Parts: sequence; C-alpha cells; structure tokens
Amino acid sequence: MIQVRVSARAVEAEGICSFELVAVDGQPLPGFSAGSHVDVTVGGHTRQYSLCNDPKETHRYLIAVLREPTSRGGSEAMHAQVQVGDVVTISPPKNHFTLAHDARRHLLLAGGIGITPILCMAERLAATGADFELHYCTRSRDRMAFHDRIANAAFASKAQFHFDDGPPSQRFDIAARLATPGEGEHLYVCGPKGFMDAVLNTAREKGWPEAQLHCEYFAADPAPASEGDAFEVQIASSGRIVMVPAGKTVVQALADAGVDVQTSCEQGVCGTCITRVLSGTPDHRDLYFTPEEHAANDQFTPCCSRSKSPRLVLDL
Repeated sequence: MIQVRVSARAVEAEGICSFELVAVDGQPLPGFSAGSHVDVTVGGHTRQYSLCNDPKETHRYLIAVLREPTSRGGSEAMHAQVQVGDVVTISPPKNHFTLAHDARRHLLLAGGIGITPILCMAERLAATGADFELHYCTRSRDRMAFHDRIANAAFASKAQFHFDDGPPSQRFDIAARLATPGEGEHLYVCGPKGFMDAVLNTAREKGWPEAQLHCEYFAADPAPASEGDAFEVQIASSGRIVMVPAGKTVVQALADAGVDVQTSCEQGVCGTCITRVLSGTPDHRDLYFTPEEHAANDQFTPCCSRSKSPRLVLDL
C-alpha cells in the first residue's frame, strides 16, 4: 500500500470532485497505463477510482469522485472528509480495462463519471496517433466533468458531447452508431450500469465480436448476493468443508470459519476477491468477468456469487 497526500482538490462538475494525490515521501509514484485504477481507503471504506492524468506523470495521480446519492459510504467519505493536506492510503495501480493496441480503430463511450478512464485512453490514443472517436454522454452540461480539458485537447475534433436535456439532434444514438461493427474496431464503455448495459446489449445484438468489447463497471445494482439455497464450499488445501447458508455470502461464511478472502467492492465489479474454482458450477453474479470467462466456470467472485451445484471446491 502507498501513503499519499492530497495536494489539490477541485470541483469538476455538479457532484464531482477531483483529488490530486502525491507520495508522502516525495518519491515518484508507480507507473500506470490508460484504464488503470487505484484502491482508495477512507473512513474504513475501500473503493476503486480510475486514474485520469497522463500516465507519463510520475509525481501525481489524479482521480475524480462522483458523490453518489445512494453511496455505501465511499464516495460520501471522499467528498465530506478528504481535504487538501490529508493523507490517505491507496494501492498500486491495477488495470483490468486495457487498450487493445492492435485494434484498427477505437470507439470510446463514456457516461457520466465513466469519463475518468476513457479520458486517459483518449489522450493515450491521441499521443500514439491511433484512429479513434470519443462520445461523452451526461444528463446535462453542468454534470460534465473535464469538458474544457476535452474541448481544448489536440483530439477535440474526435470528441462529441451529448446531453440528455439538449436538443434531440445531439443525443447519442446507440443503435445507429453500433449498427455495423467496423473491421478491427474495438469498443470501450464505462459509466452508469444502465448506460453500459444498453451499449453492450446493442453491440452484441448488432454482431460485435465479444473480443472487441471492453468495459469497466464502477458499481452494480443493489443485489441480494446472499439470496439463494445453501451449499458447501470445500477448501482444497485442507479438505475442510464450510456451509454457506441462505442469507450469507461465501466471503462471510468463510470469514466465520476463520478463512479470510481479500475483498474491496463487495459487488463483483473490482476483481479483488477472485478465487479459482477446482470443481462445481458457480452461480455467477458479478459484472467483472466476460461471458466466456463465466462459461469456463474455473473462477468466481465469492463476494457476491454463489453455487449452482451442491458443492464448490475452491483453490484456497
């Protein structure tokens, strides 16, 4: 883990604040690539925030946080508690949302706060001379973070802004834009779950290859992760069997038995708790894995997923 100090804080849009983070010891921060995020721990909550500054910068990280009306505590703590000069703990950068550098063309779609990784991607693609276009959708202009940064960027001609409360002619037509998958064209989407689901479902209906679809969910809809029948998990290293009752998640049942699994989001979006499955069939309830990875059934997210079989044997 890394101790960082908040060197700047700014209001980027309605409900969105950015935080500039620098190493407490003054040393360069670990490098990262476009699409990366860090885990930030504040007020007992650990949440993932995308890095939205230039990856060539080693002296700082920049994150932006939306104050969620239904916050589980993370975004509320960032907005209410974290001020310039405060020290917070973060993880090294991780990247589960990487650019496909062999793509012929890149289509970047951002909804709301989903602009944070997408912006970093756009700047990287522009720097390498790649062919891309960016569409940024928000409810209104005052909710659009980094508008001026994009409008004044060298790639501004490749970017289009879309507002729900604007004229119908400027709204983003998902079906029309995704009607024909371009050869070698890769699609990247990040934002609210409803927006992302609409984009990904449309792309699949229109025949976009799954390998050309890239996404990162920030949060899942509230879901009863503990709902379902009881089942067993077996710890492969010891043979010990732990019952997972209805009303508890696998992580909770294992913790009760003295087996800790590292978690972060507890919603199946970050991948922190991924555990290999050696036998049995998981009931996947995450938003992290691709459909192909779900079908393989060789790993799952015990923070929210359950089992379709009476027992899962876990590589623990």
